[in-house]
Amino acid sequence: MRKEPNLMWVILRTFWRELTSLAILHILRALLQFVQPALLRQILIFLESPSDSDSKAHGIALALCMLAVSITLSIIMGQFYARTVETSVRIRSALVGMIYRKSLVLSPGARKSATSGEITNYMSTDAEKWITNLVWMIMWVSIPIEFIVATVMLYDLIGWSVFCGMAILLMNVPIQGWAGGFMDSIKSGKMQAQDSRVRLMTEILANIKIIKLYSYVEAFQQKVLTVRDKEVSFLRRAGTVDTYLTILYSCLPLLVAFVSFSVYATIGGPGHTPGEINAQTIFVSIALFAMLNRPISAMSMLIEATIGLRVAMRRVQGFLLKEEMDCTAVLHINELPHDTWTPVIQIAGATLAWNPGHDFSDQAYSTTEDTETTALLSEDARKAIEPTLFDINVSISRSSLTAVVGRVGQGKSSLLSAMIGEMYKRHGSVKVFGSIAYVPQQAWIVNATLRENIVFGKPFDQQKYDRILNACGLLPDIEILVAKDLTEIGERGINLSGGQKQRISLARAVYQDADIYLLDDPLSAVDAHVDQHLWEHLIGPKGMLSHKTRVIVTHGIHHLEQVDHILVVKNGRITEAGDYRALMSARDAFYYLIKDFSVAENPKKATSKTGKTSKADDALMDKTMNLDSSTSVSTPTSSSNLITTSDGEAETGTVVAVEAKDAKGKSGGELIAEEHVQGVTVQWKTFATYCKAMTYCYFTVTMILFIIWECFQLSVPLWLEHWIRLSSSTNQSTSYFLGIYALLVLAYVAADTCLTYVFKVTACTQASIVLHNDALERVMRLPMSFFDSIPYGRILNRFSSDVAGIDESIPFSLHQTILSACNLIGNLVIISFATPAFMLSIPPLALFYWAVQKYYSRTSNILKRLESVTKSPIYQHFSESLHGATSIRAMKLQQRFINENAEQVDKYANAFFAWSMTNRWMQYRLELLTTFVVFMSALLAVLNKDHLSASLVGLALSFTLVLVDHVTWLLRIFTRFQSDLVSVERVHEYSVRNTEAPLVTGVRVPESWPNQGHIVFKNYSARYREGLNLVLKNVSFDVQPGEKVGIVGRTGAGKSSLTLALFRIIEAADNTKPPEDQHLSAISASGDGGSITIDGIDISTLGLRDLRRHLAIIPQDPTLFAGTIRENLDPFSEMRDTELWTALDRAHLKDYISSMPGGLSYEVAQNGENFSVGQRSLICLARALLRKTKILILDEATAAVDVETDELIQRTIREEFKDRTVLTIAHRIKTIMDSDKILVLEKGRVQEFEAPGALLKRKEESLFWRLAKQTGEI
Repeated sequence: MRKEPNLMWVILRTFWRELTSLAILHILRALLQFVQPALLRQILIFLESPSDSDSKAHGIALALCMLAVSITLSIIMGQFYARTVETSVRIRSALVGMIYRKSLVLSPGARKSATSGEITNYMSTDAEKWITNLVWMIMWVSIPIEFIVATVMLYDLIGWSVFCGMAILLMNVPIQGWAGGFMDSIKSGKMQAQDSRVRLMTEILANIKIIKLYSYVEAFQQKVLTVRDKEVSFLRRAGTVDTYLTILYSCLPLLVAFVSFSVYATIGGPGHTPGEINAQTIFVSIALFAMLNRPISAMSMLIEATIGLRVAMRRVQGFLLKEEMDCTAVLHINELPHDTWTPVIQIAGATLAWNPGHDFSDQAYSTTEDTETTALLSEDARKAIEPTLFDINVSISRSSLTAVVGRVGQGKSSLLSAMIGEMYKRHGSVKVFGSIAYVPQQAWIVNATLRENIVFGKPFDQQKYDRILNACGLLPDIEILVAKDLTEIGERGINLSGGQKQRISLARAVYQDADIYLLDDPLSAVDAHVDQHLWEHLIGPKGMLSHKTRVIVTHGIHHLEQVDHILVVKNGRITEAGDYRALMSARDAFYYLIKDFSVAENPKKATSKTGKTSKADDALMDKTMNLDSSTSVSTPTSSSNLITTSDGEAETGTVVAVEAKDAKGKSGGELIAEEHVQGVTVQWKTFATYCKAMTYCYFTVTMILFIIWECFQLSVPLWLEHWIRLSSSTNQSTSYFLGIYALLVLAYVAADTCLTYVFKVTACTQASIVLHNDALERVMRLPMSFFDSIPYGRILNRFSSDVAGIDESIPFSLHQTILSACNLIGNLVIISFATPAFMLSIPPLALFYWAVQKYYSRTSNILKRLESVTKSPIYQHFSESLHGATSIRAMKLQQRFINENAEQVDKYANAFFAWSMTNRWMQYRLELLTTFVVFMSALLAVLNKDHLSASLVGLALSFTLVLVDHVTWLLRIFTRFQSDLVSVERVHEYSVRNTEAPLVTGVRVPESWPNQGHIVFKNYSARYREGLNLVLKNVSFDVQPGEKVGIVGRTGAGKSSLTLALFRIIEAADNTKPPEDQHLSAISASGDGGSITIDGIDISTLGLRDLRRHLAIIPQDPTLFAGTIRENLDPFSEMRDTELWTALDRAHLKDYISSMPGGLSYEVAQNGENFSVGQRSLICLARALLRKTKILILDEATAAVDVETDELIQRTIREEFKDRTVLTIAHRIKTIMDSDKILVLEKGRVQEFEAPGALLKRKEESLFWRLAKQTGEI
């Protein structure tokens, strides 16, 4: 049996040279540091010896030796830390690259258990462990050496008594092992909870608009808090274990010293007599125990770091070992066959599935229609399944046009996925010749300029580019953009309509100049006239791609006469295949579909079988397309630098501003704001924010505990000095001194334990809870304009790595900063007490330290912020790559995206390395200064030999030896704390942003509101943000109760803006937001903003919860959330199962859902990717049916379903919503022809609002008539 590879071992073998050099440097440091206690011993011997003329020269030489040793130590440690940073950055970059590459080749089965949020966590948290933990890992090599050398030197001083103390250490080894294992399980649990939270946040941020429309904000916020509570429980448990480890490690050195001195003072001398208590023995031993304190105290952090790294690498290893795509599933030959008659796509007897065959018995049934993110189905929902496609036999000729048709969820998109190797091949063969361009059903758009989204890494050819823009109907859209095709497109195409995104996706595919084009229902998201343009100029027999092989999934049956071959898919099988005439002659299911639903039979059809249009229709098409160029919501004016992009056909994107650059020649059109890099220093107010989150009460208590702890710590050496001074002149017994010594040690242990528990388990955990919850609550309530201009990868970074920093890094760095400051102050007090002259040097030393720190901080903090800023693009690019993984693989673009990822990682590595080297710059200079303090202390002791007590000098010098460590560690940890505070600053930044209107106001409505559904727009105007032009202008119309209103309009007309206004996603033009955290009883919209009233109530006076929960919408982009079917239909758990089944039955999904394992408990994958787009639309319809409201908005709700399902949905709407007010935006004019009234919008204004019959009578005078004429409805 093949042994499973070990990622940790692979890393160690790969970087063995670098790690070996680090180990050697650390061993040299460990050995060299013990020279100092040896020199201290010689200085104390010198002080106790008689004075003579040569003795002072000898003493000065000893002091100079201490200086030389200290300087050498600083140089060695400088090299060690610099090389550690370089090595850790290289390991992290390598891991991120491996994770990224792996994510592009995951098999369908593997992607079900690895969501984008989890994979992001591997990069942001697990790989990052090497940056913080490598320095601790190297200590495994040096710690044994330090123990051995310290033990030998202590044995030379106090004899066999040292082994009694060391026995305490050995007794703790099994306890350490138990605590380590327990901490390991806690860390694993915490990381799993964090994965779940990040995954949930990823889903929320990706679908925030839908969540707001459905008024699911509170439900999803509670889901996040539930997961967060689990994560916090692990934090508390980790803090409790850490408190126990404090007793083991922080207090252990004192206990070891106490046991050793006690044994030595009683029976440690020759012949088991009491040992001699003198300055040389005690204070050199104290210095050695202090040096031993470092590795012992570090054991807690060392074990925690090792466990954390092991857990992280185990998680990453599990991901890297996941199943990869089967390269043999499709035999892909890059070149076209020489024989032009050879089919370019050949599928013979193929049975394909979304689950691996070896897991057949425990997989969940899925009819996934793969869009841009494939099925992500939770493990416990996998049941016995069947393949998705059965016995597929397809042969597609070169340069042919093949249409794939069928009802929702039958396997049409899966057939395309099979052609590009995205499915498991159980049987048969799939063979493809030539290059492939793939257009997914849900367009994949990256955060780049419009031109970059189309050219997509290919050499730019202006003529080719212009032809493609014209063929894809993008020229009118580009004309209205401020920077034309250089306008920046937001993440996921947030500032584009559904139709615009789809046409850009088509243009990208065409620009690739591939041999085969796989088009997954690209016409569903566009208006009728754009559909016609794309068919005529791009896809159809006379289009730009006529010489290419095209396979198109379509629900537009009016084009089927013009295709060469038709495949009818039903229940995963190809039930009919042939050309249009042959299928019609067969008089099977296809024939009846065409007969019952085709509008092409209309004698006034828009196109003939040959694809030619009449002259009148040509003119109509030209007129229609030309109208688009003038229908922008806003146009440039001389007085404004702000341009608003078009809404597009479906206007699913939110219109956002793109601000022109300054007059230095830079193009305008930037949408995504650069991540804000704040001031050069972390201000005290950020620390105050953290303390406030912790509560000032807890902070005060912890500071008092720190002071008590330090007092007990200092009392121990002072008592020992007192013992030495009185040992030869007092009558007190040894037991008296040992008793007091024991009480002081126990008091120290109690104070340290209490301090650690209160600080980590209570205070810091409280701060983590408050900062996260405040940010979450505020982000969920931010207006959509915020999400339009901020990539959600950037927001996710705040909730992943920044929150992780607040949870784990800040408690450690703050604890160590205060502890080190107490130690430093205590050391200075002891040194000043022993040698009062030293006090004169403290002010200039403090001034110098402050100057260096201030000079350093200005650079360090800005570099730390730049490091944080360069991290977000990594996650953004990674998220985009995951969403477009299918397209990337289909078009063989993996290497380009891998290079882009490496470029982003390098930028981050450069920023991090620069920041780290500033730390070394500061630390090296301060270490050198501190070595001079050690030298001056030794020199003063030597020169004042006749005036100082040996015990006081021993006390002072023993504390001076560790002064360098205290200063160095304080400055390092304080710098780290300042850097960690950037996480607080970044998270808190989102906690103070202005939110949208309150959820609840003083105006409350009954549950039955609206009981009529009477909607009145009165002179209503709206814009998407302050400073932008109006998207709706003085809109006035009156929808009577129960009326069915169809809404139509051209590009940028304001159709979806109208629906967004109803839900108050956008506000009236002059609607002012209430003061922060103040709930007003009414927010009046008056003046040029106008008003919207529903059943006589101005909706601007209502809270958003009351408003949105009483309206229903079926959006164009049907969205499902990870969870069960039940949770998707009823997130607030207000309905009975019978009601849910009734709604599913009316949505024509009951049979399908009941066949799923678990029924209503069936697990929905992230983004609903284990359902086809059409099935998701039907579930959204079921949601609307469950919401007992009098008003329903349909925003292109049936765009992604076949005509037969569309007819069923329309029938359901007519029956179930017959007494309700329905507003419908539709691409298919047929779906709104039976409406009571038609609302025609043009340039944000009401152009027409009458019954369809009245508008049609006006013929060419009516814009609606022209649209209906073009689609063949009249």
